Amino acid sequence: MRILGVDFGNSRTGVAISDELGLTAQPLETITERDKLVIIKRLMVIAKENNIDEIVVGMPVNMDGTLGARAIITRKFGEKLEEKSEIPVKYMDERLSTVSAGGFLNECDVYGKKRKKIIDMVSAVIILQNYIDKNK
Repeated sequence: MRILGVDFGNSRTGVAISDELGLTAQPLETITERDKLVIIKRLMVIAKENNIDEIVVGMPVNMDGTLGARAIITRKFGEKLEEKSEIPVKYMDERLSTVSAGGFLNECDVYGKKRKKIIDMVSAVIILQNYIDKNK
């Protein structure tokens, strides 16, 4: 089972993909686009090229466990993605995924423009790997 992980953002969307056995997550790309339909179209191309069976979208849950305005936007994005792609979309709590990604990039001495280009992709890897681990 091949799974696509998505860290949906305002200006950048990180994308990760599982291996063919669905055991590990690897970075794939960062989509630098604000238009949700353009992002969905790109994700559909990626899904088709890689025979994706499921899509996991990071859900921005508040620290107290509630869903705020960004979570509602993300849910609508996921629903539209599922409708257009006809691939099941699941959601994974993404609390602190960007913080974890930042810590990882600090350890790897990645800063500046290079960091900005990949932090969302690394967040998508963390979201997807957490989902895989939770559902083993």
